[in-house]
Amino acid sequence: MRAGRVFAYGAAAGLLGDLLLGDPRRGHPVAAFGHAAGAVERVLWRDHRGWGVLHTVVCAGGAVALGAAARRSVRSSPAASVALTGVATWAVVGGTSLGREARAVGRALEAGDVEGARARLPHLCGRDPQALDADGIARAVVESVAENTSDAVVGALVWGAVGGVPGLLGFRAVNTLDAMVGHRSPAYRKYGWASARLDDLAGWPGARLTAVLAVLAGGDPRGAVRAWRADAAKHPSPNAGPVEASFAGALGVRLGGTLSYAGRVEHRPVLNGGGRAVQVADIERAVRLSRRVGGLAFGVTAAGALLWARLSGRPA
Repeated sequence: MRAGRVFAYGAAAGLLGDLLLGDPRRGHPVAAFGHAAGAVERVLWRDHRGWGVLHTVVCAGGAVALGAAARRSVRSSPAASVALTGVATWAVVGGTSLGREARAVGRALEAGDVEGARARLPHLCGRDPQALDADGIARAVVESVAENTSDAVVGALVWGAVGGVPGLLGFRAVNTLDAMVGHRSPAYRKYGWASARLDDLAGWPGARLTAVLAVLAGGDPRGAVRAWRADAAKHPSPNAGPVEASFAGALGVRLGGTLSYAGRVEHRPVLNGGGRAVQVADIERAVRLSRRVGGLAFGVTAAGALLWARLSGRPA
């Protein structure tokens, strides 16, 4: 069994595991990587780009090397290769937990428990929940669901199809490093530069695929395309822009605006300005759209891996 089928079968098993189990409450592999990356940072940190580059190489390169070594260790056994790919997929995707946390915030808002919603919001994003009212929280949840559909599901599947287990682990490592050091706070403006730029590069294909699939899976394809074309480039993130704009158009809502993040106030452009304000019920709609996009992404990436194996002259 070659790489195309190993990825297709393994990713299917991993996504099923995520659907049934979600993320583990303790001992999550991504959390373990975060602890290791934090230890590396404590040794290497300097207010200098070069040291940040070294930090990125050590952490992301280590994850890729670990994946490559694990893949080599099981390459003689098709069953073990599929199992390893399944475990790696389950470890790096987070669609079920994303939907669970979003719905938990939505239930709190529906019950009028704004403080409870504020307490849950940090599970989804790094915004300051105390600066948000109920409408602001609902908008933050929808934006987070959109962005994390790309980061936590589609992007991982794209790199898994391209690089197998090393691709899966490498993508999640880069995305985690960006969340840890890639923001523009004074301590990380230089040190986190390499992690942020590498995350932009690694996230590019997954973000575009997410936007395309949101157009196809949403309720308003024309609106999604219109918002994507008109507003995506206005977003400060080259990858969140297409994703959030296409979700906004597909759902018929406005996203963007003023937010407080990591101690900074940002005034982001409005996405899909012709849409209505986000309502609490839109959280469930966003979660359902995210699930449809994730399912389509598996189909596209699995088919792509099988097709590439065939075109390259190797057994699929």
